[in-house]
Amino acid sequence: MQNIAEGSEAAATSKKTELRLTQVARASLEELKLDYEDFLRQRSSVCWDRNHPLRQRLVDARLQTADEVAAWVKAVAREIGGSGRSGQSKGSGKPSTSSSQNTLYAELSANAALTLATVAGYLLDRQVQSLAAAFEQEGGFAERLYRVRTRQRQRESGPVGPVPD
Repeated sequence: MQNIAEGSEAAATSKKTELRLTQVARASLEELKLDYEDFLRQRSSVCWDRNHPLRQRLVDARLQTADEVAAWVKAVAREIGGSGRSGQSKGSGKPSTSSSQNTLYAELSANAALTLATVAGYLLDRQVQSLAAAFEQEGGFAERLYRVRTRQRQRESGPVGPVPD
């Protein structure tokens, strides 16, 4: 998050720095996703694939805050209850214990974080593409400044020859 903020601050003077810091943020997000995948794997928990119904429900909910995501996790955990992890039946039909409820919360929370990180990654990919296109089209700060200064000199002394864009 700090890389994105720092990159946005640098945007006024360096498109190159903005692009680089946004790419660093994107790479950090991938590291975070790997950490959540490891968390789930180490606990033999279900890792939602792209077509998992709970993943789609979370995306469709379009939650805006961490508190909303936490409330969503709690609601889904209550809904699933003793039926098993992430909607997969254990077959016991017994009420869930505190330990199994904590496992369910952890699994739902990690999968929710993974889902949101995937969405954020998609959005960062689009931002990187947009920044790269703008840099290619407009150049960096030094190039833009050179064009402005060249035009200003031309106005002051009259045209001498073609001016590079």
